[in-house]
Amino acid sequence: MAEEKQPKETNPHLRGMKEGKRAGHKKQEAERPKEYPRRALCIFITILLLLAGLAVLIVWSIYRPHKPRFTVVGAAVNHLNTSSPPYLSTSMQFTVVTRNPNRRVSIMYDRLTAYVSYRNQAITPPMVLPPFYHEKKSTVAMYPVLVGERVPVSVEVSDGLVMDEAYGVVGLRVVLLGRLRWKGGAIKTGRYGIYVKCDILVGLKKGFVGQVPLLGSPQCQVDI
Repeated sequence: MAEEKQPKETNPHLRGMKEGKRAGHKKQEAERPKEYPRRALCIFITILLLLAGLAVLIVWSIYRPHKPRFTVVGAAVNHLNTSSPPYLSTSMQFTVVTRNPNRRVSIMYDRLTAYVSYRNQAITPPMVLPPFYHEKKSTVAMYPVLVGERVPVSVEVSDGLVMDEAYGVVGLRVVLLGRLRWKGGAIKTGRYGIYVKCDILVGLKKGFVGQVPLLGSPQCQVDI
């Protein structure tokens, strides 16, 4: 029996469309193998990031560092001159005790500065304190001497200090600023800013020099 032959496509437009479809299929089949490695790589990176985030979350939940505590336990006024407004000269020393309450995490103070303010105005320039390493569940005492020579102040500050000295009670604020890192085992965090604000009341009469009594020294406010 004679084999029936398929009629040849005589329409050039239809023949071109079929050839275009075949070429498109071949192109898609050629590009498809290249997409698999990219997709697999993206999936692998996503899973790796999720696992890393989960590991960090687990470690953080285990260690969970608490903020250090600061308290001013002593103060001495070596010099305080308010007789040349609008300038003020002073020299004060404070005993600041800080406590690391963490059992698993130590604290690394990379940078720390301190100054004294009165009525929200600095009366000493910032003094740089040496960096130190704060062990777990330990207490460290600092003794910064804060000196200001001819510091320009407002009339409110100079008059307020004269009035408070006459009354015998002066309210001061010891401020510490810096950067710290947490360290738990072999893990170190990035640097965090720390702001410590210690509001104290000292018994001070005009002309007195030396150790002054602390009439009020609650625990300092610590922001990280």
